[in-house]
Amino acid sequence: MTVVDVRRSSAAATDWVRCGACGTLLYVRRFVRNLRVCSECGHHARLGAGERIAMLFDPGSVRPLPAEAVPYDPLGFVDVRPYPERLRDARERTGADEAVRAVRGTIEGAPVVAAVMDFPFLGGSLGSAAGELVTRAAEAALADRTPLLLVTASGGARMQEGALSLMQMAKTSAALAALDEAGVLTIAVLTDPTYGGVAASFATLADVLLAEPGARMGFAGPRVIEQTIRQELPADFQTAEFLAAHGVVDRITPRAELRPTLGRLLALGRPGAAPRRAGGAPVTDPEALPERDPAEAVRAARDLDRPTTLDYAFSLLDGFLELHGDRHRADCPAIVGGVGTLDGVPIMLIGHQKGHTPAELSARNFGMAGPEGYRKAARLMRLAAKLGLPVVTLVDTPGAYPGIAAEENAQALAIAENLRLMAGLPVPVVAVVTGEGGSGGALALGVADRVYALAGAVYSVISPEGCAAILWNDAGRAQEAARALRIGGPDLLRLGIVDGCVPEPPGGAQADPAGAAERLRRVLLDALADLDGVPPGDLVRARRARFRAFGREAVRDVPAR
Repeated sequence: MTVVDVRRSSAAATDWVRCGACGTLLYVRRFVRNLRVCSECGHHARLGAGERIAMLFDPGSVRPLPAEAVPYDPLGFVDVRPYPERLRDARERTGADEAVRAVRGTIEGAPVVAAVMDFPFLGGSLGSAAGELVTRAAEAALADRTPLLLVTASGGARMQEGALSLMQMAKTSAALAALDEAGVLTIAVLTDPTYGGVAASFATLADVLLAEPGARMGFAGPRVIEQTIRQELPADFQTAEFLAAHGVVDRITPRAELRPTLGRLLALGRPGAAPRRAGGAPVTDPEALPERDPAEAVRAARDLDRPTTLDYAFSLLDGFLELHGDRHRADCPAIVGGVGTLDGVPIMLIGHQKGHTPAELSARNFGMAGPEGYRKAARLMRLAAKLGLPVVTLVDTPGAYPGIAAEENAQALAIAENLRLMAGLPVPVVAVVTGEGGSGGALALGVADRVYALAGAVYSVISPEGCAAILWNDAGRAQEAARALRIGGPDLLRLGIVDGCVPEPPGGAQADPAGAAERLRRVLLDALADLDGVPPGDLVRARRARFRAFGREAVRDVPAR
């Protein structure tokens, strides 16, 4: 019996392979059927570009882009062998012209242009030809207004081409900038390994970053880092799991789920249905709402059985796909967001996330977001603006997190930047306070064209407990503070804070989550129908005018002297 290590061989001519992670013997035909993923430990063995294309694309849809890499040796470089010999051997061994294959085709029926890297070709190194092929793929995507898919696998820049290989980082990054300006969706799939010049250019500039489990990505390799800083690195350093925990990637996506996940994302690159009215007019007359004791309203708004943002996401949206991370530091669990379709209308949904149990509340920090959460929200709003997607935000938080780490990472700045960003988003924005709307932490998701509240929600400058503690030095007077702050639905309508209240089922949203979601669905569809087709400039002007009006009567005009 012949056994090979999957790290060293494609195993094409053997009966058994040994997993490079756990050492388990795997029957090769079953291993191949399992997309070269170990059935015991889930280790994802490396794939060549041809295997990757066959796995992802619809059968018969793939067409190479009209470009052919030619031998190129600008420096006459020789190490232990002349560079042209290395290129010739790589071409003979892999059957590829270069470390990138540029193709067009369809995935789940959605058209896409792709640049797929081939690690077996000189370690997927980024040289002039590889950079040119990535750039041509981006230019083809731009010409057709077709999404661009990047599948990365690279050890870094190709040293045999000197500074010319370095310039490919700038060239490919500029090509992705052009796609940003044109509103063309870009997606990257990070596979193992993705390092150096590729990681520090086009691989991490895509709108959505997916990573295979265990895939490693970074600028410098771990050996270089250890030798430089003289420290032992964590066991999971630079893995997909490490990157997800630090807010770098949107999703860790097992190989078997890549194709359907890409299909759902690529659908965003195609026009969706226009929103149609659903007869969901909110209540705009404060006298039509029952008057409730404000303290009781606060208790009801905090009820653990009230639907959360994720509950609404999976109730309201088809194909909801959560996206993660602020791309800088972390993935705050107190704010969630992602894409899906609301009755055929693609939208970006973002909201605070609490939970239904004490354990969930603790894991989500009681819905109190740190700067990373607001920066994640801002990133998703910018993506929505690029793709022309309406933004729907669901507000449910006692306030932004007041902690040392939050202040160290500029909590106030993160909130301020969200307020400015939302004031200028060139797409429709609808905000709904679904439970507790507390302070600037709530408003950071609340600058919208239409602002609604569920009838059982509350919205305030501060929590009643905080108000009582500050003004009366007695948190026990929270009920009195709740009444004074006028935070319930009728008063929010009288003050003009919200444009309408969404009626809740008898007993509140917590008693009938499905019924609450259906009422919210109708209100959202009507609001989006009202805003559909309004020119971006008009949206922004009206939104800014809406918030400009608050407090105008507090200052009297006087004649100029």
